[in-house]
Amino acid sequence: MSPDSLTLPGTLGIDFGTSNSAVAFRPAVGPSRLLPLENGATGMPTALFFNAEEHRTHYGRDAMQQYLVGEPGRLMRSLKSLLGSALLQEKTAVEDKLVSYQDIIAMFLRQLAQHARQGLDGRLPERVVLGRPVHFVDDHPERDRDAQNALAAAAKDAGLGDVHFQLEPIAAALDYEQRLQCETIALVVDIGGGTSDFTVVRLGPAQAGREDRTGDILATGGVHIGGTDFDHRLNVDKVMPLLGYRHIGPQGREVPSSVFFDLSTWHLIQWLYAPKALAAARDLRTNYADLQLHQRLMRVLEEREGHRLADAVEQAKIGASASGASALVNLQWLEAGLSAQITPDDLQTSLGALLAQVVACAQSCVRNAGVPIPDVIYLTGGSSALTALRAALRGAFPDTEQVEGDLFGGVATGLAYA
Repeated sequence: MSPDSLTLPGTLGIDFGTSNSAVAFRPAVGPSRLLPLENGATGMPTALFFNAEEHRTHYGRDAMQQYLVGEPGRLMRSLKSLLGSALLQEKTAVEDKLVSYQDIIAMFLRQLAQHARQGLDGRLPERVVLGRPVHFVDDHPERDRDAQNALAAAAKDAGLGDVHFQLEPIAAALDYEQRLQCETIALVVDIGGGTSDFTVVRLGPAQAGREDRTGDILATGGVHIGGTDFDHRLNVDKVMPLLGYRHIGPQGREVPSSVFFDLSTWHLIQWLYAPKALAAARDLRTNYADLQLHQRLMRVLEEREGHRLADAVEQAKIGASASGASALVNLQWLEAGLSAQITPDDLQTSLGALLAQVVACAQSCVRNAGVPIPDVIYLTGGSSALTALRAALRGAFPDTEQVEGDLFGGVATGLAYA
């Protein structure tokens, strides 16, 4: 923050997530607490909608609602997934000017800072800690470093100054520690929208009083797989065939698949609305034997309904997981009588390979920690609610209790303790 700004003693923790974000404040003395971000809610979808008629930017649930009711404009989600990517510096037209996606991240962080000020009598705390995954980019340290530097630059542009960083699973562990009565070796499992992160850490009342916690962190690990990847896989398997994925055309070949993979990926959807991409999709018509499938594809693209489709799949995934029963992907808006189903079995079969990678990373983290078995698995991050994931973890660690934390606010709360 600028030297002349009025600051508040304490720490602001910002969890800028792929799908959802949260902010917490901890005073110089006392516990950390989540701050209201949107109509009193302490969690906020990481989404922006640029309304073409109003020339106004909407954020969070308001952004999603604007898009889903059909207001003219452009929705952006999963911007965090662009960190570490060459696409981050690409410029796009927003409110009659060209801005980079890094600039758009700064816009969202500025909105979070504004909400924080409103909840703290117009001042920001003197210290700001921003969460980051264990790996922004798997197996590429230079790009990972570039991603953190880009996020730091966006935070500075948002008026947050020189922020500190903490790994998100460590932040979650610090939040969990506030409730412990004795020393515990915990495997913290933080499954967000874009990454799955793990920490094996020694926690407890005696440890909580230490200023340097380096010796308590036994191992960390992470893999670039999260809730948006689960949505992508289900979308490709269950919905994209209705638009022509794996459809055999008159030449006896499948329709080229790249458009379906991009249309199932939150942060790539907007690229399909560009004139060149639309022309390429129209040219696919000759690859279809059933032209109704191509008509559906073009309606989604020309009417810019890709995010609506992705949201329907995400909601069905959540419904099938929570209820243990089949959930409907309602596509009536695309064509009368059109729908798809996602069942609990689909969560197992479609997501099996991804869940195996996530669990293998957790097991590797435990091995690297040198402990035979953790005392507890502490679950945080919205995607850790997926029952298929919890079952996979139970299969890998059958004798370890699973404890559910604050799935959407625990990381932010812990960042304020960092």
